[in-house]
Amino acid sequence: MLKWLWLSFVVLVLDQITKLAVAANMQLYQSIQVIPFFNLTYVHNTGAAFSFLSEAGGWQRWFFAALAFVISVVITVWLARLKRHETLLAVSLALVLGGAVGNLIDRLAYGYVIDFLDVYYQDWHWPAFNIADSAITIGVALMIAESFGIGKKDEAS
Repeated sequence: MLKWLWLSFVVLVLDQITKLAVAANMQLYQSIQVIPFFNLTYVHNTGAAFSFLSEAGGWQRWFFAALAFVISVVITVWLARLKRHETLLAVSLALVLGGAVGNLIDRLAYGYVIDFLDVYYQDWHWPAFNIADSAITIGVALMIAESFGIGKKDEAS
């Protein structure tokens, strides 16, 4: 099911284009309101999801980069071994792969991940995220749905 790698590539390209556009057109920590509960806010994340380990002293850059690389290899092998009827799982893995590689590129190139999507309610802000994070989240949600039988077809069909 490597035919789904095009989806990973689309995620990767959209992720990198949006991150480069934000970095080129915004100042660090600048925030632009788009709608009442959504801002574009340029931040650097040296940690993992929700800035986990962001203050760890630098070693986390290489740890998370190595982890993303290993996960990307495992997902690619997993994709290659899927059967034709495992379409939803292939889509979910392709989304996770594209997101993992997008954030891996940032970690290797800059030492941090560029985040800029800021969802909030009144004074409460969800941690900023990016297209790669969104693809990973959607991919994992689809994987969970698939594990409950959603999107599964009979092997004989």
